Amino acid sequence: MIKTDDVRAAAQRLEGRVRRTPVIYAAENLWFKLEQTQHAGSFKTRGMVNQILAAPSVPPAGIVAASGGNAGLAAAYAARELGITAEIYVPTTAPAVKVAKLGKLGARVVQVGDEYAEAYAAAVVAARSSGALFCHAYDDPSMVAGNGTLGLELLDQIPSGFDTVLVAVGGGGLIAGVIAALPGVRVVSVEPVTSQALHAALAAGGPVDVPVSGVAADSLGARRVGEIAYDMAVFASTPSVLVEDQAIVDARRRLWDDYRLAVEHGTAAAYAALTSGAYRPAEGERVVVLICGANTNPADLA
Repeated sequence: MIKTDDVRAAAQRLEGRVRRTPVIYAAENLWFKLEQTQHAGSFKTRGMVNQILAAPSVPPAGIVAASGGNAGLAAAYAARELGITAEIYVPTTAPAVKVAKLGKLGARVVQVGDEYAEAYAAAVVAARSSGALFCHAYDDPSMVAGNGTLGLELLDQIPSGFDTVLVAVGGGGLIAGVIAALPGVRVVSVEPVTSQALHAALAAGGPVDVPVSGVAADSLGARRVGEIAYDMAVFASTPSVLVEDQAIVDARRRLWDDYRLAVEHGTAAAYAALTSGAYRPAEGERVVVLICGANTNPADLA
């Protein structure tokens, strides 16, 4: 179980290494946390940097990570900044914009399989063979604690307080960190109908494999939710809602049209919970939507 003190320790470790991302007041009782402005374009940079810094040591072989895109970008960025090598395994279905950016960050990119799970399996084998430090994309205590540091920022940035945070969920590394950082705040899981690893786990009484597809599969396409996220969600009695692909597409378009925020589909899932009515705030409920990633091709928003 990740504690608030673990998140505070991560915040001290990350001081000066990650951005303190802004919050905007979007509408009455609604705020957006703009984590897409983080280094490498998503919240995952917090967790990845913390995971590497918290390790006892980094072998000469550097690090290996598997990713649908964003965790790999975070790992590549962290490795570059810390002066170590990175090998990133991604599925062949990873968006070209993410693969290209990995190369620009100096990582060696290996594309394997059609899903994150296949890239993950190959990355584990590669790390064992080379002796590199394997950096998990979401189910690692230091990764989770690092991600949770954005929750501590929210407490400072919205001094009037807030009741609820809507979080898009893939493997669960973000929602677990937010739950740890914000005891007493309602943290709501939002997943696509087509990729619902946490929702299925909560229904089954434990993590189970789920089919993965849909417009947000590149960032929310974990076949099985992490054990840490499942345990944290059960501990916090986390509400779980599902959104259709079309609602995600529509929410992504609205974020651009109304706020000029260009985000990936996985990020838009959290906002889709509101725009589609999958989550209906009570009267006066103060809601924060985590805008968690922007590694997308914005051409279709023009």
